[in-house]
Order: sequence, then structure tokens, then C-alpha cells
Amino acid sequence: MAIYLTQESKVLVQGMTGGEGMKHTRRMLAAGTNVVGGVNPRKAGRTVDFDVPQRPHGRAGAPVSVPVFGSVADGIRATGADVTVVFVPPAFAEAAVVEAADAGIGLAVVITEGIPVHDAVAFTAHARTRGTRVIGPNCPGLITPGQAVAGIIPADIAGPGRIGLVSKSGTLTYQLMHELRDIGFSTCVGIGGDPVVGTSHIDCLTAFQDDPDTELIVLIGEIGGDAEERAAAHIRDHITKPVVGYVAGFTAPEGRTMGHAGAIVSGSAGTAAAKKAALEAAGVLVGDTPTRTAELVLSALAATR
Repeated sequence: MAIYLTQESKVLVQGMTGGEGMKHTRRMLAAGTNVVGGVNPRKAGRTVDFDVPQRPHGRAGAPVSVPVFGSVADGIRATGADVTVVFVPPAFAEAAVVEAADAGIGLAVVITEGIPVHDAVAFTAHARTRGTRVIGPNCPGLITPGQAVAGIIPADIAGPGRIGLVSKSGTLTYQLMHELRDIGFSTCVGIGGDPVVGTSHIDCLTAFQDDPDTELIVLIGEIGGDAEERAAAHIRDHITKPVVGYVAGFTAPEGRTMGHAGAIVSGSAGTAAAKKAALEAAGVLVGDTPTRTAELVLSALAATR
């Protein structure tokens, strides 16, 4: 089991023919992702060949030809795609997500960073009215190890297992996956750290709670906003599985943006200490370093057996 993405997912890549799109499409294919097409109106009708030396799921390593469609709607009609990964430049990201939502895509994973906040507000709201889940923007995407990757998360960090991971930080997603590689993960979701994102900690917590093969949930937050405090309230009221957390930014100076656009502390609001306190009050074990967080995960798993 997994949340949002499986080996059965059929994935389009908007911006596949650009530099980043080409690089990460090749990596997604190598991870076993069923990439069924790219989208570029100027290159519709062409195919792009990817040299993929080895693929899981019993698929032989060989060049893979991926067709390019003129629109997301064309891609869905031809392939039955249900996921799109967006690699288009910031100025065109809103139009790309709106196009995908209007075409009926189920999941849009927006990797692009530097998208204006008002654009993110517009396309996340529009997607919601169309029943499209947006992950991101400015995120690494998600991975169901051993099955599929939608985004830029390396597939070889960790294998499949029973931990669900939701994180604001791409780098910390990778680190916790590495720290817990011997246990493995059901799905890891990088939701992004911008002020406006399409999928929240709460959305992922709910999905992991409902996933019978997720035994424990790891939540990674960071300074800025109140997402972690709202997640803590949700955990207290609705999550029965053990949750282990980590909050980045204890040494961040007040009033300065650190890394993500949403990671800014103003006064006592949005501090790492306040988030840690809220999570611990909800019964979450919170580590003070990523390594300590991984140790808490191992202890919590041992206590459930």
C-alpha cells in the first residue's frame, strides 16, 4: 500500500523536454515510474528516447521512447494518465497547473520554485475546485520506494517499509530516508515550504492514518507559519498511529527568511520551540536533531511490537 502514488500510476511530465525535465524523467523511469508522456505544445507528436539501463518491476533495461503531447488533455486521452509532474518555469507554472486541473488530472506535483505567492494561491484554489490534488510548489515531490517516484527524490536512498514521511524540507526528507533506510518507507511526501502549498501535513497525516501498511508517521516541519501547530491539533484529535517529529530552525534569527519563502519567524510566532511544544503536547516524540529523530523512530517501532 501507499498514498497518492503507486507503480500503477500513469505519469505525464509538463516540461519534460527541458533540461531539468529530461534529467529527472530519466531518473523517474529508472525508478520504475510509469511515465507515459511529456507535454510541450511546440513539440507535440515527437518522441523522446531515454536510455534507462535498469528498471524494477521486471521491466528490462532498454531505451524507453516517451511521446510528447500538445496538452495535458491530449495526454490523458491517449494514455489514461492520472498524475502530472510540473517542471515548467515559474512564469508559466500557474497556467500549467490550471491546464492539468481542467483536463481532469488527479494529482499535480509542482517541482518549480520561485512561483509568486498570488499564482500559487490561484492555482491551488482552482485545482481544488476541479478535484485535483496539488503537491508543492517548490517541493521534491513524492516517492513510494520500490514502486514509483514523481519528482526529484532519489530512488536509491531507502527501500519499501512501514514508515510514512511528510516533510516541508526536501533536504531533510532525504536525510531521514537515509537515516531510516534499514526500516523503509510506505510513501515519502515533500510538501514544500512556500507560504502556500496544495497539500498540508494534515492531508498526509490523514492519508497515512488510513493506509493499513503505514505503521508509524514521521513529520518534519520548520519555522514559519502555523502548519505544525495545526498538525499537532489534528494528531491529538484524529491520529492513533505513533508520530515522531522534527522541527528545523531552532537557531534561526528573528525576522529573517531561512531557506524556504515560508520559513520566517516574527516575534514568538512560528518559532521552532513553539512548534516543538505543540507537537509534544499532542503526544508526538520530537527529536532535536535528524539523527535523534531517527533514534526515536526506532524506539517507537520497538515499543509497538
